[in-house]
Amino acid sequence: MIKKWLTNEPKPTLVCVIASGIALALSLINHFHPLFSVFDPAWIAAVLCGIPIIVGAAVALVTKFDITADLLVTLALLASLFTKEWFAAGEVAFIMQIGSLLEDYTSDRARQGISALINLTPKVARVVKDGVEKVVPVEAIAVGDTLSILAGETIPVDGVLTSGQTSVNQAAMTGESVPVEKETGDELLSGTINQAHPIQMRVDKVSGDSTLQRMINLAKEADANKAPIVSLADKWATWMVLVALGCAVAVGLLTGMFSRAVTVLVVFCPCAFVLATPTAVAAAIGNLTHYGILVKSGDALERLSGVDTIAFDKTGTLTQGHPAVTEIVSLDSGRTEEALLKLAASVEHYSEHPFGKAIVAAYHKRTEDALLSCEKAEVRQGEGIQAEIDGQTVLVGKASLFPSDAVQAESRRIVASGSTPIAVAVSGEPVGLIALADPIREEAKTTVAALKNLGLHPVMLTGDRQTIAEKIAEAVGIDEVHSELMPGDKMAYLKDMAEKGHHVAMTGDGINDALALSSAYAGIAMGSIGSDIAVESASAVLVSDDLKGLLGLFDMSHQCMRKIKQNIVVAMILNFTAIVLSGLGLLVPITGALWHNCGSVFVVINAALLLRKKHDYA
Repeated sequence: MIKKWLTNEPKPTLVCVIASGIALALSLINHFHPLFSVFDPAWIAAVLCGIPIIVGAAVALVTKFDITADLLVTLALLASLFTKEWFAAGEVAFIMQIGSLLEDYTSDRARQGISALINLTPKVARVVKDGVEKVVPVEAIAVGDTLSILAGETIPVDGVLTSGQTSVNQAAMTGESVPVEKETGDELLSGTINQAHPIQMRVDKVSGDSTLQRMINLAKEADANKAPIVSLADKWATWMVLVALGCAVAVGLLTGMFSRAVTVLVVFCPCAFVLATPTAVAAAIGNLTHYGILVKSGDALERLSGVDTIAFDKTGTLTQGHPAVTEIVSLDSGRTEEALLKLAASVEHYSEHPFGKAIVAAYHKRTEDALLSCEKAEVRQGEGIQAEIDGQTVLVGKASLFPSDAVQAESRRIVASGSTPIAVAVSGEPVGLIALADPIREEAKTTVAALKNLGLHPVMLTGDRQTIAEKIAEAVGIDEVHSELMPGDKMAYLKDMAEKGHHVAMTGDGINDALALSSAYAGIAMGSIGSDIAVESASAVLVSDDLKGLLGLFDMSHQCMRKIKQNIVVAMILNFTAIVLSGLGLLVPITGALWHNCGSVFVVINAALLLRKKHDYA
């Protein structure tokens, strides 16, 4: 037990604090209506709550040469105990430990993002040798091995596609909003998902050197290097100790009464300081929770209040995170847009591709009519999907398959607008195009404008293509865009901004954002659609999946900091007033402890007002 205390700065349990509260209540009653003649129950509180404080102060002073707020409390405790002022000793220790418990309650939860990243990596893989597949642990894979990857499987290591064609969901690693078509010779990244067809790949990097493993290592490094924000009480602890000792010695020498010096130490204890931050933080977090915003710690709120730049991921943050039909272009004068969509949806009904699902969803959103009957539905690898409808072959697939001027002209226009063109052909003749894109969130533009009015500089950091990124940024009002970034590139940007003195908040939703969220000055995750990794890596989570929540989050972080400063100013006034009264002999240790409580009560009530704050955006 002693060894644990010497290494971990001990803290009392909730049971000890409750027992101490009961003991203090009995002690106070005992002062006015004697119940106990043999002992004062307050000594129980002094022991239960006081010993951890004394040990913590000693550990900090001896092992770290650090003067903390606990040192001043220790001096007051020892002085009170020496003069047998049990209630004063117990009361001071009790309030300090309530503040400690509140800090624990609002402290940062253990981050699970890194372990979640590790779980992304498959534990086994199929190595192909001499035409025979053998399942081996991922750690046993060597550079140059050939792996077989089935549709739906996660790619375990970095390499090159050697056989087959497929589409790969790279959103986890790059943030690209649509699957990327891969052909022989194309690069494959670990952590991405093979969505369409079985393939074979050559291993270029073993698991320890893969892109995903480097991301895990960077996340660990970023989390370890993020310095915690020191509490205000500990920031000012050295000066508080010196001032308190100076005042106590001065009062003792001028009055010649040791009890008055002890009273000064009691009333000067930083209990209100210790309560100032956790009570305001607890109230602010409670308020935000009501509006669907989760903040993990007071440290996070303090960081958010100091942010001057806000970086956005694109996919799933500024956009909805999934493809949707944005335009239907009929190239056949006798075929309406509705008829073209029905034809395409009837064929795509048999596809598992995200584009196919988006086309089917768009049709069902427009009408309740049944789809056309299809026969011989077949996925054509690297091209699309085809089926027979009323004796005619209908193909829905890549626009590049059709070299006609009309198709290519419309395709270029659609690509320039930031969308992806999908062609629909009947009996080999293109009859139309369907454009798909990741739609912008309705609230994105107004939220970015409001954040600018708060003095924040918006930036987009995305792994998507430059043309698409610039279109989205222009639409929502973001001037600074950095595109085609890998997770490590985003981290490098955040590090560079930090070195320039900027405090950047990163807002994202995907696995690829986890590294940026954990390495940013503050991380904000989209909780409803966001990955578990992103949520666990962030400082705050918009559970409501509404970007307007950012406005309430930043507003409340600033209000919380203002409340903390108000609490400290009032506590200082009460403390110095109490010093004067103690010097005049108007306060003795027990009444000084009660006066000292006035500051703590004010702090709690003032902080609780944050619970009533209403947000205009909601």
